[in-house]
Amino acid sequence: MVDPSTAKRLVQVIHDNLPAPVPGRRPVHTIGIGVKGKFVASEVARTYCIAEHFNGEPVDVSIRFSNGLGGLEQHDGWSDVRGMAVRFHLRDTTASDLIATTLGEFFVRNVDDFFEFSRVAKREPHRRRHWLLKIADFLQLKIPPRTPYAGETQSVDAGALRYANRHRFAQLGIFQVGTIGAPESYARASYHAVHTFWVTAPDGVRRPVRFYWQPVAGVNNTDPKAVPKDKYLFEELKDRLRRWPARFMLMMTIGEEGDAIDDCTKPWPGTRVRVAMGTLTLTEIPEGDDQAAAGERISFNPCRLAPGIEASNDPILEARLGAYEVSREMRGGCPFKWRPDDVA
Repeated sequence: MVDPSTAKRLVQVIHDNLPAPVPGRRPVHTIGIGVKGKFVASEVARTYCIAEHFNGEPVDVSIRFSNGLGGLEQHDGWSDVRGMAVRFHLRDTTASDLIATTLGEFFVRNVDDFFEFSRVAKREPHRRRHWLLKIADFLQLKIPPRTPYAGETQSVDAGALRYANRHRFAQLGIFQVGTIGAPESYARASYHAVHTFWVTAPDGVRRPVRFYWQPVAGVNNTDPKAVPKDKYLFEELKDRLRRWPARFMLMMTIGEEGDAIDDCTKPWPGTRVRVAMGTLTLTEIPEGDDQAAAGERISFNPCRLAPGIEASNDPILEARLGAYEVSREMRGGCPFKWRPDDVA
């Protein structure tokens, strides 16, 4: 875990680059919606991991879907990373969290990289680029700046591209950010936890794994040529769940020798074994005060893990433990329990 002063700096640099302050709210993934659901592990899940939510019994789950942009403006139709934070509610009043986004790989390896990226990728005015320069970018295998949306006057895109052009490790993640698009529904996107975790099997074998959520309805984006809508994802999900539940499969990829364990910028080969660990069913969207409790006051943390799952030594994962707690304290989020008798 990074020291408290570094955790505060991490959160502060995010706040400093927002278009406007968001007191009492998350600095990124500000716009979100809380959902209730049930998770049931597959029959094989318990043979790979002893964590309680993989024993096959139905588990109550809280989910928060979100847009990646920080700030209070809701631009559902813009190309943007989406989030899916999941809390598995365990029997002893503790919990296990899994935080994922539509980004397959991250774009920095450690805290120092993040601070450098934050210095370079400041919000700045959009500058339209001549079509000849865009062709030159393609010929040099560079990502050309995108055309801004109507009403969008500033972004971090230019700085992010400058950073990617100087740092090879950042290129995959930043390229994905620039081309990720807008989902038709929160329930029709794939969400990746990006970090490596260690899971322990009943026979004591520990395996490095990466988790991701695959929508049963399939992945589908909106038409990138159509005029983007500002707000539709909340209502689409409400309408969807009025008609029938939406489902996700929790997939677990097992790492092998030579795979990057502590670097979330590096993908694993597509030939790795994947295990279907269970099915998440979205059942209900709370309203009113219940929605505030389910979406805004709940405080997720990627290092809140049930026995049987351990965090790797990924420096970004370690940094998120403290940074998420700082963010929670700044917005007055509900404290969480690591153990029944220990409130953080």
